[in-house]
Amino acid sequence: MELDLSQTDHLLTTTRAVRKRMDLERPVPRELILDCLRVAIQAPTGGNTQRWRWIVVDEPDKKAALADMYRAGWKPYLEQSKQARADQGLDPETAVSDSADYLADRMHEVPAMLIPCLLDRGDGPGYWGSVIPAAWSFMLAARSRGLGTVLTTIHLFSERDAADLLGIPDTVSQAALIPIGYYTGDDFKPAKRRPVEEITYWNTWKQTDPTA
Repeated sequence: MELDLSQTDHLLTTTRAVRKRMDLERPVPRELILDCLRVAIQAPTGGNTQRWRWIVVDEPDKKAALADMYRAGWKPYLEQSKQARADQGLDPETAVSDSADYLADRMHEVPAMLIPCLLDRGDGPGYWGSVIPAAWSFMLAARSRGLGTVLTTIHLFSERDAADLLGIPDTVSQAALIPIGYYTGDDFKPAKRRPVEEITYWNTWKQTDPTA
């Protein structure tokens, strides 16, 4: 079966990190989240081990506790990021930091949170590469169903506290926290990016000429 490339490309180029446009009032049905996860678990995983688990959090008290952990890590992280930009001669205030600040203040209000987990403790590209593709597939599936998401990792500064809250064993790693909610407005547009010809190298670092 041939894919409709216009639809596929539109999905891939307009799945944005949704923060300010997340509808905090409209509940997200659990079955809809499961539909997205059914798509997500078709993603590749190292050795086809499928050692992922998914924790959906929609209980208000637990969302509030996770939001407190997120905010505790977010403020220092934001200040460090602003200082790093200032040290580089860049404007420390960005649209992204503004929208991320907005989400941090309202994290407890998001309809649901998804925490992808791995059934062991590890590190490195191969390790995280066994769950991040599935997390991204979840976000794409959510986008196609009218849901907005954003992949965050700030709560991992308090990973142990989050594990205690959710009953996660010491042998399990949390990979991210993905807020989930319907998005407001009509649609999203592709983001501004540098031309691919400027950032794609052929065979040698900084060789941008494919005919060389």
